[in-house]
Amino acid sequence: MDYMDTYKFWCENDYFDAKTKEELLAIKNDEKEIKERFYRDLEFGTGGLRGIIGAGTNRMNLYTVRKATQGLANFIIKEGGQDKGVAIAYDSRRMSIEFSEEVALCLCANGIKAYRFESLRPTPEVSFALRELGCIAGVNITASHNPAEYNGYKVYWEDGAQITPPKDTEIINEVNAVTDWNTVKIMSREEAVEKGLYHVIGKEIDDKYMEALKKLIVMPELVKEVGKTLKIVYTPLHGTGNLPVRRILKEIGFENVYVVKEQELPDGDFPTVVSPNPENASAFELALKLADEVGADLVLATDPDADRLGVYAKDSTTGEYKSFTGNMSGMIICEYLLSMKQAKNELKDDSFIVKTIVSTNMADKVAEAYNVELKECLTGFKFIGELIKIAEDTNHGTYEFGFEESYGCLVGTHARDKDAVVAVMALCEAAAYYHTKGLTLWDQMMEIYKKYGYFREGLETLTLKGIEGAEKIKSMMESIRNNPPKKLGDYDVVSFRDYACDTITDIATGDVKSTGLRKSNVLYFDLANDAWVCVRPSGTEPKIKFYIGVKGTSFEDADKLLGTLTESLMELAK
Repeated sequence: MDYMDTYKFWCENDYFDAKTKEELLAIKNDEKEIKERFYRDLEFGTGGLRGIIGAGTNRMNLYTVRKATQGLANFIIKEGGQDKGVAIAYDSRRMSIEFSEEVALCLCANGIKAYRFESLRPTPEVSFALRELGCIAGVNITASHNPAEYNGYKVYWEDGAQITPPKDTEIINEVNAVTDWNTVKIMSREEAVEKGLYHVIGKEIDDKYMEALKKLIVMPELVKEVGKTLKIVYTPLHGTGNLPVRRILKEIGFENVYVVKEQELPDGDFPTVVSPNPENASAFELALKLADEVGADLVLATDPDADRLGVYAKDSTTGEYKSFTGNMSGMIICEYLLSMKQAKNELKDDSFIVKTIVSTNMADKVAEAYNVELKECLTGFKFIGELIKIAEDTNHGTYEFGFEESYGCLVGTHARDKDAVVAVMALCEAAAYYHTKGLTLWDQMMEIYKKYGYFREGLETLTLKGIEGAEKIKSMMESIRNNPPKKLGDYDVVSFRDYACDTITDIATGDVKSTGLRKSNVLYFDLANDAWVCVRPSGTEPKIKFYIGVKGTSFEDADKLLGTLTESLMELAK
């Protein structure tokens, strides 16, 4: 069927409810909108689903969620994992409660046990819960930091990480094989409970999660002492972080935590922000106002599903609050953990840290300084989780820390996804320690730059929505791939990595070698003087991303170099 036939099918078939039909009939004279909603099925990608909420095959709704879950159920049954069950969590977004219930009931209708949280929970807790319960998989209903009109569906496997190859492709194939809506199974909650398939989880998992986090504190007594005076402002940005973040800070000894009241309670409309993204300065407006009022040392924000952390800290020289990039906060935590563990002789001969290919090259210098291995992986925290699993399965390698530039990191192995709750805990511990040295976290960041070099990174994103946008992104990638520049701005290209072709080409010699990583639609330019550029389409949003890294002789010099290179790169993107 073409998109108009599919539209008519949804409007007329008894399978779809009256509310859905009413929404669709309201656009009957808008062919462009009909096409956008029905020209394709919402793609179940390697991380699951993410899309705009609404009626249609290319939207997030009860029916596309059911279809995805039926495909997942079919795969679980093929794997013989139905008795292990699936852990299900959800965030504060519109329809998250309803979507998570549909997931649970579809799984139960297929004879698979569902363990659904009683109320909203952060993303890392579903990763923790499925491991704690011995589940075969996990599902989290969230669109992370996307605007309010979005929701999503993340799938985790039994190791606690989001699905990776080859299982991601196998599950995608099962989802795509569900073409008849009438084959999608569903049952009532009453029947599911009666058959012993539907289970509600909550406090017991919360308590175990908190205990797992507390074991990761390096200097608990120092935290309790400094925690009496250190002042922290925190905002959950209307999401899931409020209760777990406040609880862990209170239980480890931080007594002066000020929460932004206007953003404290869950609200899927995110009324106080344009976008609930801690990467955006505008999301901190209310938190910074409160910080000025109370004289805070540290200002923190977690995104709606509490897997990303944004940070501001005071510059003791100027008294101003300065923002941290995800690379900077990652390096603060990494340097603190490795230095403390080295001082206590707790680093192992096989200790390692992990970064993604678009994260700061400062991590290489930090790993070298502490004599730990640096492992590099593709973008996506699931690949960091995969490296943890490989280390455990082979009994070789002790994971210390992993991070990505997009404000996500993981301390410990209690979860296999980025965890803003543990990141808050670790960052506040670091702040307490450096406070005893007369340093704010911003002061310490400047010390880290002096020690390792002034590495600075940036990200430029082009959003290209709809059918035309997807085609333009594809065309841009092909153009750069087929005609890679030999110079970007003032920098010569030293080597060109094409991860889709698994090649690294030395520009001077023409020699070609393997990237050593899985194939992925990513282009990377190693430039002179420790600079680099990476281009990749987003896997979850209608965007193409340009990552930039430079190294300067000072903080100001690095910022200037970054700005100049970014301008040159955007010319290439036109």
